[in-house]
Amino acid sequence: MDRFEWTIGVTGLNATDNPGPGISVIRSLRAHPGFNGKIIGLAYHYLDPGLYASDLIDSAYLIPLPSEGVQSLRQRLEYIKTVTDLSMLIPTLDSEMSGFISLEPELREIGIRMFLPTQQQYDIRSKIRLAEICEKTGFDYPQTRIVSDIESLFQVSAEISFPYMLKGIFYGASLVKTMDEASMAFHRTVAQWGLPVIIQEFLIGEEYDVLAVGDGKGEIVGGLSMKKTSLTDKGKGWAGVVVNNPKFLTMAETFCQVTKWRGPFEMEILKTKDERYFLIEINPRFPAWTYLCVGADQNLPVAVAQLAMGVKPQSLPESKAGTMFVRISLEQVVKIDRLEEIISKGEIHYR
Repeated sequence: MDRFEWTIGVTGLNATDNPGPGISVIRSLRAHPGFNGKIIGLAYHYLDPGLYASDLIDSAYLIPLPSEGVQSLRQRLEYIKTVTDLSMLIPTLDSEMSGFISLEPELREIGIRMFLPTQQQYDIRSKIRLAEICEKTGFDYPQTRIVSDIESLFQVSAEISFPYMLKGIFYGASLVKTMDEASMAFHRTVAQWGLPVIIQEFLIGEEYDVLAVGDGKGEIVGGLSMKKTSLTDKGKGWAGVVVNNPKFLTMAETFCQVTKWRGPFEMEILKTKDERYFLIEINPRFPAWTYLCVGADQNLPVAVAQLAMGVKPQSLPESKAGTMFVRISLEQVVKIDRLEEIISKGEIHYR
């Protein structure tokens, strides 16, 4: 059994009704029998619940928002490195990924490693280039249009029938049924995530997610597929079950062969009644349901940690079909001085 004592930083500690992936990734690392390292939580807001998960993290730090620029982030990480001897980072949020990718060479020089896609790989899987990647891989995809102003929205609404999906460039998806709903969703999405927005044909079928890790050379080191069985009002999976349909991993393998993807990725796929598989989007990071991979014998966060540190990941067995998850919400009770500490110092230490 591999044992390691690395100090690993993980972002995405928000855990609301639309949870970030950070806690799920941390739980996966902790679940490995050989893990004897430390976990450093990295958060953008002092009320991110993961900051106070003292049973999961050794310490936590606030870091600058992506909008503050990469140099502020670099300086903060340099400080954290001196305090914690940070070995590696696992970023888990779409909006921060470009910043971490651009900093990878500088962070490697000071001993902080990551296993991320290149900027070119990151760009080609973006929502606004869905058609391009699908044409290269041969995947089916829904009609998709990119909209940058309200006039274009009216035009697209004449081309793609209602209802359709209106999505933000990073996050957010709204099912709109009328022009009024589309207009309101457009302004709401732009206010939160900026331009452009994505209009996507609404398809009916079964929703699946595929989580895999690319080795950067055209192969996957592991993966599993999950059928969503319960959704929130935002369309996020609240329950799901592992399925072993070879088609899903074949799609993940094809994506890696074409792009030479480096790191974790999530494919959202819709299977229609006539057995067509539509690629809806590709997310360049671990999803919020990542901990399911531990129960399915596919501990992919550990594989990413090993790859980042130059260690060949151990072979993973076939995922256990029928393994399921059901998400719960818990009240996390902490003393007020913990909140005061993170607000005043920007960091908190548990052990």
